[in-house]
Amino acid sequence: MRIAFYAPLKSPNHPVASGDRQMARMLVKALQQEGHGVELASELRLYLREPEPQSFDALKIEAAEEAARIARLWDRDGKPDLWFTYHPYYKAPDLIGPEMASAFAIPYVTAEASYSRRRNAGLWADSQALVARAVEQAALNICFTQRDHQGLADAIPNAAFGMLPPFIDTSAFGETPAWGSPTRLVTVAMMRPGDKVLSYRLLAQALGSIAHLPWTLSVVGDGPAREAVEALFASLPADRIEWLGAIEPAAVPDVLYSGGIYVWPGFGEAYGIAYLEAQAAGLPVVAQHIAGVPEVVRDGQTGFLTPPGDVAAFASAIEGLLARNDERAIMAAEARRFVLEGRSLDVAAARLAELLKKVPVS
Repeated sequence: MRIAFYAPLKSPNHPVASGDRQMARMLVKALQQEGHGVELASELRLYLREPEPQSFDALKIEAAEEAARIARLWDRDGKPDLWFTYHPYYKAPDLIGPEMASAFAIPYVTAEASYSRRRNAGLWADSQALVARAVEQAALNICFTQRDHQGLADAIPNAAFGMLPPFIDTSAFGETPAWGSPTRLVTVAMMRPGDKVLSYRLLAQALGSIAHLPWTLSVVGDGPAREAVEALFASLPADRIEWLGAIEPAAVPDVLYSGGIYVWPGFGEAYGIAYLEAQAAGLPVVAQHIAGVPEVVRDGQTGFLTPPGDVAAFASAIEGLLARNDERAIMAAEARRFVLEGRSLDVAAARLAELLKKVPVS
């Protein structure tokens, strides 16, 4: 098929690296791998940072102008077979795709749409209503997590759904791990206010309680909250922590391969691509049983998921893996098998192809 792809929150070509951009790129790869022609319908970012009516009105005007531009192109070059929107939610509703799909009589598909009733207040209620209408219109809504599926199904019970578990391109992890230092902890996470800082805070507190153990921590990441993050670790010995800053995505596997345990609490994680990458490199994970994290980490098999906000439990899970190298090695092997065999691009592409076969295309 010829597929028009759109990501209202962040284009696959956006200059700032993020999990959202990475997943958009991988979905494009997965579609292309099955022989589909994928064209980026638009790079217009439809993101509302705050619920401001003026900003929302401005986005609607931009979206209308973009829809008119796309319509002119399609009138000239022919319409695609399907419109595919990645990650529409209350802060980034798709203001283009549903209209284009209706106007040109082509199927509309979403992936990783989400709906939260607690956002139904003020302007967010209006933007969520647009998401709900798009989901209801869609010939298929592809959900990555049971959490998202449940939220959508509760709000829009008549919508069409399919499941596609979170995945990564495992080609960078084909090398058999030489098993890095078992006491080297690794974290890969942006540094920004909110959930990221909360996660760094809990991690710093947990490590402070096991400072008597011989661990080191390598941190990959940067952002506007870097000073605040570094301050959280100020009471720990400076030689224990390696601040690597932002590095090229291609360099991340080498950092993961050099470690022994991946540690990241995961407040607010939709699922967390970094958890899958860490496991692909053979690192067991210590995270919290929170948000979408259980969708990508098998508690007790590929890592440990601790109760949300429980610093002592998080520290104890790290301590257990540091103390029991045999158990860590078993989990490491299982973590790698879990991702390479079940969460690879190849597996996802085949699953996505099966899902799209159910979409009626004229």
